[in-house]
Amino acid sequence: MINKIKNTVNTEEKKRLLSNFFSLSVLQGANYILPLITLPYLVRVLGVEYFGLLAFAGATIAYFGILTDYGFNLTATREISIHRDNREKVKEIFSSVMTIKVILMFVSLFLLSILVFSFERFSKDAVVYFLAFGTILGQVLFPVWFFQGMERMKYITYLNILSKLIFTIAIFVFVQEQSDYYLVPLLTSIGFLVAGIWSLFLINNEFDVSFSFQNIKTIKYYLVDGWHVFISRFYVSLYTTTNVILLGLFTNNTAVGYYSIVEKIVVAIGGLFDSANQTFYPYLARKHKENFTHFVQLLKKISFIFFAISFSFLVISEFLKEEIVYLITGNYSVEITSLLTIFLIRILTFPFGPLFSNALIIMQRKSEFMKVMNYTVVLDLILVSPSIYFYGVKGLVYSFIFVLIVHVLLLIIYLQKTITKGRDLK
Repeated sequence: MINKIKNTVNTEEKKRLLSNFFSLSVLQGANYILPLITLPYLVRVLGVEYFGLLAFAGATIAYFGILTDYGFNLTATREISIHRDNREKVKEIFSSVMTIKVILMFVSLFLLSILVFSFERFSKDAVVYFLAFGTILGQVLFPVWFFQGMERMKYITYLNILSKLIFTIAIFVFVQEQSDYYLVPLLTSIGFLVAGIWSLFLINNEFDVSFSFQNIKTIKYYLVDGWHVFISRFYVSLYTTTNVILLGLFTNNTAVGYYSIVEKIVVAIGGLFDSANQTFYPYLARKHKENFTHFVQLLKKISFIFFAISFSFLVISEFLKEEIVYLITGNYSVEITSLLTIFLIRILTFPFGPLFSNALIIMQRKSEFMKVMNYTVVLDLILVSPSIYFYGVKGLVYSFIFVLIVHVLLLIIYLQKTITKGRDLK
C-alpha cells in the first residue's frame, strides 16, 4: 500500500498537487469549521432573529464581493499559472488586477451607500452593513488568485487560519449579549483585513512582486478577459444570494435565520469540494493544453470520486441530522430539522457545478457555459419568488434544490457535447 501511495506522488508535479490540495483542504476546514464553532454560540446569544439580520446583511454584502472578485479567481489564476516563470509578466498581471479590484471596491462602497440611505429596510441597521463591508476591503487586499496561480496554496492556508482563529476567539470574548450583534461584522472584517495586509507583504518578500501602475490598454485587457466569468458569478448569485434577499423581503429575519443555519451546515459539509476544485483548476487547465484525451480521463476520474464522497457525506449527514441541529441550536428544532432533510440533497450537487463549469471555461466554451447560466437563472426566477411567497422558507428550500439539480444536469449535457466535438476534431 505504501509503495502504491509513493508511486502516485513520485513526480514533483503530483507532489505539488497533493500539497496544494492538503493546504486548501485545511483552509476550507478552517473557513467552515471555525464559523461552525461560533454558530451555536451566536444563535443562542443573539437569537435566531438577530442571527437572521446578520445573515441578510452578509447576503447583501456578498453582491459587492462578486463585483470586486470580477472572476479573477479563475482568469487571473489561469494567467499567473501560465506565466509564473516570467516575473515581469506576473508583475503586470498582479498590478493590473489589483488596480481593477480597488476601483471596483470604491464603486461598491458608493452603491452600498445609495442602497442603505435610500431604503428603510437597510437604513435602520446601517452600521451593520458598513461594518460588514470591511470584508470586501479585506478580500480586495488578499489576492487568493495570485497564490493559486503560483500553486503555493500553503500561504493562503496560513493567513486565513490565523485571521479566522483571531475572529473565533474574539467572538467568545467580546460578544456577550444580544446588543453586541454589531461586533460580529466588525470582528469578521478585522480578520479579513489582517489576512489581506499580511498577504501583500508576503507577495513582495517571498515572490519579489510589487505593485506598479499599468497603462489603460493593459488594464482594459484584463478587465475584458474577466468579463465572462464575472457575468457567470453574478448569475450564480441570482440563484443563491438573491434567494436569501428575497426570503428576507417576503418573510422576516427569523425565517432568514432558519434558512441560514441550514445552509451553513450543508456548506460546511460540502466545503471539502471547494478546495479540491480550486486545486484541480490550474492542473486541469495545463492538462487540457498538453493532452485532450488525458484531460477528459482526469475529468471522469475526478467526477467519480466526487460522487462517491458526496453520496457518503449525504448518507452520514441524514443519519445524524437531529444531533447536528441540536449541536448548533441547543434544542431539537422540528422546523430546522425538516428543512435540513431536504437541503442535504445539495451535497450531491456541491462538487459538480464548479467542476463542470471550470471544464467548460478551460475548453473555451463560453457560449455553452452562458447558456447553462441563462437557463438556470430564468428557472430560479420563475420558481423561487412564488415559492417563497406562498410557502415561505420551506418553499425556498424545495425550489432551490430543484434548480441546482437542473443546473448540474444542463452542465453535464453541454460538457458531453463539447467533449464529443473535441474528440471529432482530433
